[in-house]
Amino acid sequence: MASGKSLMQLSKCALSTQSGASKLVRPPVPMFGIDGRYATALYSAASKKGKLEQVDKNLKTLLQLHEKDQKFRDFLLNPLIKPAQKREILNNKSLQSKLNLDELTVNLLAVLTENNRMKYLPLIVRVFNKTMAFSRGETDVTVTAASPFDAESRKELDEILQNFAKGKKLIINVKIDKSILGGLIVDFNGEHYVDMSVRRKFNQYANILKQPL
Repeated sequence: MASGKSLMQLSKCALSTQSGASKLVRPPVPMFGIDGRYATALYSAASKKGKLEQVDKNLKTLLQLHEKDQKFRDFLLNPLIKPAQKREILNNKSLQSKLNLDELTVNLLAVLTENNRMKYLPLIVRVFNKTMAFSRGETDVTVTAASPFDAESRKELDEILQNFAKGKKLIINVKIDKSILGGLIVDFNGEHYVDMSVRRKFNQYANILKQPL
């Protein structure tokens, strides 16, 4: 069960009081907004306990569950369920063991429940994960294709992207979107965006044809 003391500590960090802020362990990149404040507080708490990697894995599991399990998502977001009831369920040892949740992750959920901020959970997780990836020298790359790659094409894609990254470790995620018609869209975590899709070319030609002769 999450202790009241650790819950209060995380809550104070999340609220970013002036005295609490000076004691924070700052992440390698600044995080802004409500989601950034909670992610910073969690990063600080996890850093002090030497559990950054554990919490990072916890949050990834939690986000997958949030996205795929409608019942779990409804439970977290349902305003009719009182915070005390949610905390009681989240503090269930069987549930924590099943999800392999660390105490700090449980504390985060408790604070979000108490402050009615649970809708920010996906954003908090993504900000935290990106910060951890940055600290490991990793860069997320999202490749959107119209159809799946075979093994040989995927290997070639990975090699091309890795050469382009110049030594950075890439975490490559492939999305399938038939609406792009063909080609690729490559997004380097928002830093570089390359649209080589057939849809883009089609739109360019369509715009040209709309111009008067």
